[in-house]
Amino acid sequence: MAKLLIVDDEADVREFAANFFRRRKIDVFTAGNGEEAINIAEGQKPNLILLDIKMEGVDGIQVLERIRQKDSSVKVIMVTGTKPEENETFAKCLQLGATNYIHKPLQLDELEKIVLKELN
Repeated sequence: MAKLLIVDDEADVREFAANFFRRRKIDVFTAGNGEEAINIAEGQKPNLILLDIKMEGVDGIQVLERIRQKDSSVKVIMVTGTKPEENETFAKCLQLGATNYIHKPLQLDELEKIVLKELN
């Protein structure tokens, strides 16, 4: 069974996406902050991580850097409230090995298409 880690500091966003993918028979783990995400990623070895960029404390870019130090194979999709092309943030994420990005608010059909493509 595919494993998906959803990292977002907004509980409603995190749980909404988690429930959506659990209904599609995907093993879903959630994290509300960067440290929790790193610990879960190390312990559960997800196939794919949906990673919010802007979080208090350890942000998504720092999480991506730390995950890459331990596992270069896991696919990571960055989740952002701003258009990545408007700043250098997403370019940095690509350099660190992010495979894609998606905008908030999450559009379920787009999210499902991107996630299922990455998991297959």
